[in-house]
Amino acid sequence: MSAIPLNRFSSVFLMPILALLIMQSCTRQPEKKTTDMEAIVVLDELYQDYRDFCMRNYPVWATYEGDHRFDDRLTDMRPEAFAARTDSIEDFRNRAAAADTTSLDGQALLNRSLFIREMNEVLESEIFHNEYEPFNQQGGPHIDFPQIIEVQPLNNPDDYSAYISRLNSFPLQLQQSIELARLGISRGQVPPRFVMEQVAEQCKAMAKDNMETSPFSKPLRNHPEVAGDAFDSLFGVLKMHIEERISPAYAGLADFIEREYLPACRVEPGISALPDGAARYAHAVRYHTTLPLSPDEIFAIGQQEVIAIRAKMNALIQQIGFDGNLESFVADLRTNPEFYYTSKEPMMADYRAILDRMDAALPGLFGRLPKAPYDLKEIEDYRADNAPQAYYYSAPEDRSRPGYFYVNTSKLDSRPRYTMTALALHEAVPGHHLQITIAQELENLPWFRRNISSTAFVEGWGLYAESLGYEAGLYDDPYQHFGALTFSMWRACRLVVDVGLHTKGWSREQAVAFMMANTPNSEADIRSEVDRYIAWPGQALAYKIGERKILELRAKAEKTLGSRFDLKAFHDRLLEQGPLPLPLLEERMNNWIEASRDGSI
Repeated sequence: MSAIPLNRFSSVFLMPILALLIMQSCTRQPEKKTTDMEAIVVLDELYQDYRDFCMRNYPVWATYEGDHRFDDRLTDMRPEAFAARTDSIEDFRNRAAAADTTSLDGQALLNRSLFIREMNEVLESEIFHNEYEPFNQQGGPHIDFPQIIEVQPLNNPDDYSAYISRLNSFPLQLQQSIELARLGISRGQVPPRFVMEQVAEQCKAMAKDNMETSPFSKPLRNHPEVAGDAFDSLFGVLKMHIEERISPAYAGLADFIEREYLPACRVEPGISALPDGAARYAHAVRYHTTLPLSPDEIFAIGQQEVIAIRAKMNALIQQIGFDGNLESFVADLRTNPEFYYTSKEPMMADYRAILDRMDAALPGLFGRLPKAPYDLKEIEDYRADNAPQAYYYSAPEDRSRPGYFYVNTSKLDSRPRYTMTALALHEAVPGHHLQITIAQELENLPWFRRNISSTAFVEGWGLYAESLGYEAGLYDDPYQHFGALTFSMWRACRLVVDVGLHTKGWSREQAVAFMMANTPNSEADIRSEVDRYIAWPGQALAYKIGERKILELRAKAEKTLGSRFDLKAFHDRLLEQGPLPLPLLEERMNNWIEASRDGSI
């Protein structure tokens, strides 16, 4: 799972760099019609204005991107700030629409079209006021903000001064979030109770932290770049903020949840329980898949995929020589200690070995490779219990640090060895790190294009990247091969479960039972995953839908071009424009296939 190319304007399940926004107005009147090169200049200025707007209004994202002008700020989450943001986005959209297109070439037209689409996506989502549900077990300021220590520069007293300013603002940000939740209560827009019960426990754990245990003091404890009296002074200031402001703020949030929020929260897991739930889910499906698919169509696709993958699993266990059926094979995988680690050190070492093998195979699969490096990190203790198996954070624009493949090392008895290859390929290379970094390094594209939201492309690529392990020889171990099928089945089941939960009245236990019956995942992992789908409607659909489109395009290219098909050229062409909506990706790839067949390229 990538943590970055998501809708940066959504308030549901956001990662740290996608934290809720400072909505400062930057409205302007639409530009007058222009011609010739003036139109390109006007649009380039617009894209730069938009980048500045994002960096100014999302200061944590700016820090993540390596823009350190706003390192002392946090997001303003007042309702009027959200309204100002909406006005600004509408203004950006209108300025793009007003530009004269008569003299623009193909790339400039594409940039403008995608920019307007991005602005419209934001404006369409605003009518649902997702900010009124600011917390869930996997995202929100309470769980996102502690990761600031991974991106905040802390090399000198001035850096620490900016950091302390952020810590000082955090209790206000939590209070503003509480007020948003109260607005949600007044509208009948509330999350499931069991989701908020998990959030309350997270907050209670953070409230117990002191200077010795808090993640906020970790940089000074582990890397005291400041020496002498300055260090002693900083230590005292940090201790005061953590123990007298941060911890009480978490305790206050936990108290609000238990006393006021939980009694108002809904029992039903699905978004259909909300007054406008059907419209919300329809929008989520359109946004995350970029295709005109109905929930029923997606549900049927998922069922078909489950049947097809199950047949592949049955064939593989026969090749393995297992004496039993698929159910007994899965039961053995879940309970046999041979398939699990007892300590995290060998687990991390084995991940590195897998990635070393894949790194060596990349030149045979791609003509263009990313320049930015990547590294492994463990998911932090304070979020690990409710976090997924892994996720990826990209490197910032200034390349001051690598991209990170985060691995969940908690509950080792639910982290099987046999899925490690597929997981590493999805999150690092040739998955998210390769795709996202290449997009970031496309210097001919404006900044917004390198950071565009297209979940189906990004997560579809991640799932497709898992399949490249076959061509790289990484699934020569039949159990790793079964792990790849496990991950494919897992994403197929998501199509069924997500739709079931949000449109068909499925209970939480019904969703867990379906996953248990069809995937080898541990029960702990499945429960975490089901709760993720509940908290983040529609996002889980993007993986299999996106992968199916990429595989369809590859099959068409192979059939049409025959011996002239070049896998490296196919991959390079697929990635050369950054993330795209699937219909546009299909159009561009079809044009490339036809041109390759005709010999015009």
